[in-house]
Amino acid sequence: MKPAFALWITGLPASGKSSITAALVEELRKRGIDPVVLESDVFRTYFTPHATYSEEDRVRFYQGIVEIAAKFIERGLPVIIDATGNRRAYREPARERIPKFAEVFVDCPLEICMRRDPKGIYRKALEGSAGTVPGLQAEYEPPFAPDLRIRSDHEDPEEGARKIIDFLVCNGWVPSRRLHRV
Repeated sequence: MKPAFALWITGLPASGKSSITAALVEELRKRGIDPVVLESDVFRTYFTPHATYSEEDRVRFYQGIVEIAAKFIERGLPVIIDATGNRRAYREPARERIPKFAEVFVDCPLEICMRRDPKGIYRKALEGSAGTVPGLQAEYEPPFAPDLRIRSDHEDPEEGARKIIDFLVCNGWVPSRRLHRV
C-alpha cells in the first residue's frame, strides 16, 4: 500500500506555504509518491465562492478540508493541506481525525510576508478593500508544538521541502532512498 499521511502546511499568508508545497510535491514525485494537494485558495472557490470570512464560514471551510483529507487518507493517498488555518481550532481536528498527521509551521515575520504579498491581500486589506487577513485584522495562532518548523525568511522552498522529506523518512512515512543489503 502507498504511504498515507497528511501534512498541514500552515503559516501567515505569503509566508511561503505554496512555494514549499510545490517543492515538496516535486521531491515526493521523484520518490514515486503522488500526493493530493488541498490548496485553500482553489478549494475555497468551489466550496465557498462567496465567502464572507465569518467565523461560521471559516469553521465550515476548514471542517470540509479536514474531512476530504481524511477520505483520501482512508484510500491510501498522501495529502498535503496548503492552508493558513489561522486558528489552532481549525487545524486540531485534523490531528484528531487523521492517524498519520503532522503540522508544518512556515514561520515568517509579518513584515516580510507583507513585502512579498504576491496576491496583494495585505495591500488590499490596508486599503480596506479585502476581507479579514490573518496577521492584520484576524489573529494568526501559530502551533504550540509544530511537528516541524521552517523559517522561510532564512530557508528557500527547496530547503524546506528537504526538511519535510527528512521528517517523513525519519518517521517511517516514506521510504528512504537508500537501499540496504539484507
